[in-house]
Amino acid sequence: MSDFVEFTGPAGSRGRGRYLSWPGLGLAVPGLALAALAPAALPGPGWLSLLAFAVGLGLAYAGLVRLGRGVFGGSFDLMFWLCLAWLVVLVSAAVLAPMLPLGEYHDIAKTIDAPAMAPPALFSEHPLGTNNFGLDLLARVLYGARASLLVSIGAVAIGMAVGGAIGILAGYFRRLTDTAVGVATNSLLAVPPLILLIALGTVLEPNLRNIAIALSLLALPSMIRMARAATLTFAQREFVLAATAMGASRWRVMGRELLPNVLLPLASYGMVIVSVLIVAEASLSFLGLGIQAPDPSWGNMIAEGEGNAFQDHPHIVLVPGVTLFLTVFAFNLIGEKARKRWDPRQAKL
Repeated sequence: MSDFVEFTGPAGSRGRGRYLSWPGLGLAVPGLALAALAPAALPGPGWLSLLAFAVGLGLAYAGLVRLGRGVFGGSFDLMFWLCLAWLVVLVSAAVLAPMLPLGEYHDIAKTIDAPAMAPPALFSEHPLGTNNFGLDLLARVLYGARASLLVSIGAVAIGMAVGGAIGILAGYFRRLTDTAVGVATNSLLAVPPLILLIALGTVLEPNLRNIAIALSLLALPSMIRMARAATLTFAQREFVLAATAMGASRWRVMGRELLPNVLLPLASYGMVIVSVLIVAEASLSFLGLGIQAPDPSWGNMIAEGEGNAFQDHPHIVLVPGVTLFLTVFAFNLIGEKARKRWDPRQAKL
């Protein structure tokens, strides 16, 4: 028997190149079942359940990759779609958090009777457990996502607007303008990022607006360089030369011809920068210079596990830590995919 079975279309016509992989199905179904049932069904030490869960995920992933490539072709990237699904679910849940039936995330006066340090239990009132004040970790993770994503995306937006404009000016006018922008950019890059953030964190009031402005200084040099490089590439294209030959002003060329073309590679690079700034914001909050408790942030949630709390109750750190890791990984992978597609310099490689 063949390892593949060909699909037929909705009207009975046979689909071209679309196959169902029986080996892929044979790996995916048992793998998903093992990952779902192992943590609750296996007796013995916790590491055994964790190992079975990891093996199940590995089998399921290998099977789903084969299934996806059979159905959608060899270019199918399961990891990309998993990362995209994670971001869609996380952002949707964070936006809709006030309307979801979540536990208390902020006011410790409302959690006097709630269990403190409750471990995760999937079908309980607190599926991801509680912290030392009885606050629900699922609710705090989602509200922390609102803060982290708002600050990081806001900082990237500021960096794109300011850095993109400066980079286009430097790449188009060149000469003295390019030299001055280069000196300013190199000066910003010469300051260690953590030192710059700590200095700004001690001077500015720790609210979302000020943190976003402080983080935008980290994104600014990279955005300027990216916009300048893209401008240098597109400034030699036929449509720019034609617009100049037809008498278009410099500002019209930059606004109508260069800006729309520079924006796509800049936005794709911005997705990678978002992941860097999420870690930077978490680092500030961990050090007590960012979002202040009891307002949730992934950084100050991880800080709650300092000392013996992590040894006795590891979920206090693992819940925000794993969420932070998955989000940064997803933004990085999707951003790199976008850069390969829209960055003119990457397309030549």
